[in-house]
Amino acid sequence: VQLQASGGGLVQTGGSVRLSCAASGRTGSAYDMGWFRQAPGKEREFVASISWLGVRISYADSVKGRFTISRDNAKNTAYLQMNGLKPEDTAEYYCAATTRPYSTSITGADEYVYWGQGTLVTVSS
Repeated sequence: VQLQASGGGLVQTGGSVRLSCAASGRTGSAYDMGWFRQAPGKEREFVASISWLGVRISYADSVKGRFTISRDNAKNTAYLQMNGLKPEDTAEYYCAATTRPYSTSITGADEYVYWGQGTLVTVSS
């Protein structure tokens, strides 16, 4: 499975961006999807996750109420709608997928096997 993240760019504080993560290859092997981010000089952190059928969704406290994760399995694509952006949201954003469905939300990076390349989101103040 290959994951291709896109949609990043430069946006002003308070603006919006929608990231996409398109899966290709053996997409039937990709189940729960997640978004992580890594700011310069910081460790990678969990942002949001969505279960295979979209029933379970989880967000980091720092993005709750501002970000929305979704997926369209027919298109093999996951999305991260980011509203009310702040300078502290500036980071490289990565999408990831697990190799099996889980019964709980997966927030740890170790459980994700497939990773896309990052897409940079820069929020100017």
